[in-house]
Amino acid sequence: METKSLSLSKSDLKLLKEHLDKSDMSSYNKEKLRQEIKEATIYADQELPGDVVCLKSEARIANTKTGKEFNFRIVMPEEANIKLQKVSVFAPISIALFGYRTGDIINWEMPDGIQEFKILEVKKIS
Repeated sequence: METKSLSLSKSDLKLLKEHLDKSDMSSYNKEKLRQEIKEATIYADQELPGDVVCLKSEARIANTKTGKEFNFRIVMPEEANIKLQKVSVFAPISIALFGYRTGDIINWEMPDGIQEFKILEVKKIS
């Protein structure tokens, strides 16, 4: 599978780097994220393309194995509320998707093993 480079805004890059430093994520995910950050294309916050998963975006994804779809907004931890489909920017699924675009397929280690997701749609919210 071809690896795509991430597209990140400067503020999202800062969030990811801070999270990486104090996170207890698996070594697989830490190494994957370090490499992705190193190769990422960095944009000024207002210039990030609209179809990139970032803080304050809404994503619709599907598990490629089960076909199950998920729809949620990525928000700061204090705004997170799973009942309202608002997921913390530091949740494993948010970190996994950050910087990827509509149509991308990603692999990320979740509590139940490595999962593959396809990004079906991304919308920026304000």
